[in-house]
Amino acid sequence: MTDKETITEAVKAKYRAVAEGRVKSCCDPGSDCNPDELVSISRGYETTDLDSIPAGADLGLGCGNPTGVAEIRSGEIVVDLGSGAGVDCFLAARKVGERGMVIGVDMTEEMIERAQAIAKSGNFSNVQFRLGRIDDIPVEANYSDLVISNCVINLAPDKASVFREIFRILKPGGRFCVSDVVSKGEIPEHVRHDMERWSGCIAGALDKSLYLQMIKDAGFEAPMVLSEVDYDYGKSEEYSLASVTVRAFKPGTNGHNHR
Repeated sequence: MTDKETITEAVKAKYRAVAEGRVKSCCDPGSDCNPDELVSISRGYETTDLDSIPAGADLGLGCGNPTGVAEIRSGEIVVDLGSGAGVDCFLAARKVGERGMVIGVDMTEEMIERAQAIAKSGNFSNVQFRLGRIDDIPVEANYSDLVISNCVINLAPDKASVFREIFRILKPGGRFCVSDVVSKGEIPEHVRHDMERWSGCIAGALDKSLYLQMIKDAGFEAPMVLSEVDYDYGKSEEYSLASVTVRAFKPGTNGHNHR
């Protein structure tokens, strides 16, 4: 098994446990995570927002609120990468309305099944969920107006491929708005090889400057950091961690430009 496959399987195992309710989150005392080294923060959602979506959709796994700052418009097509139980999909669905569509993509079968059941119970006709990896997104090219993601890209072993895939599926002039964990300073190799820290959003974090450069290298116009929150957990003399919400545009024009 390659390092990439090992990382992927470790992440899937952790989030399968969350989806099945065997642990409440990655920081649950019943899990084999170290709670002191994992993300567990309030993501800034308004209570009224969370009250507007079905119970069970919010598993507390994010590190930001991309739907709150993405300026989602009626009629748009939105793709959510690493959609989990669907919290951001259902929030976005309220905004795109009946003329729009939200597609959630997740690599964990149990999460897809849970999200589909929630969508059915809530009569969300403008939301669908697809099984797939975020470095090989099951969406056609030049299709979506907006791509969102919440604390998931840091879990991918090949982030450059993820950003290239986001670029591919966006329409010209489309945008992405993602919340993610980044580092300030380089994560040491011994941490990179710790699978628990991968599934805990630590080992896969890129230095913020490298993260932004990777977005540019994928073809996006200058990315903008909309918010940044430093974390106290996981600090060492070599690095610290932060949550950032980043927006960038694919060059071109379409009917939903927000610049």
